[in-house]
Amino acid sequence: QVQLVESGGGLVQAGGSLRLSCAASGRTFSSYAMGWFRQAPGKEREFVAAISRSGGTTYYADSVKGRFTISRDNAKNTVYLQMNSLKPEDTAVYYCAADTSLIRVRGVVASADYWGQGTQVTVSS
Repeated sequence: QVQLVESGGGLVQAGGSLRLSCAASGRTFSSYAMGWFRQAPGKEREFVAAISRSGGTTYYADSVKGRFTISRDNAKNTVYLQMNSLKPEDTAVYYCAADTSLIRVRGVVASADYWGQGTQVTVSS
């Protein structure tokens, strides 16, 4: 089992930046691919970004490509989402996810095994 704790959300003006963090418990963090998802009120959960176990491979949703960057620090058991040039449509609850299969934290199949509690990101116009 891995427990995920998210932080870094908040209120920001359009064009601003935020950096989300997701800290994982346990000794096996490096065994998990990690991903970020978001869900706006009344809308479906949406894939945002994913990163492989070593950090060598990343994936992004088209809507955030070029603006968001996912990274990880396995020594700190933490995955990050740097969000730049934020837009009001980025407003959502952001969740981190962990799974031994990268495809599942890319939102391609099924659902990841582990999820954080979510952190609210609000972008004002």
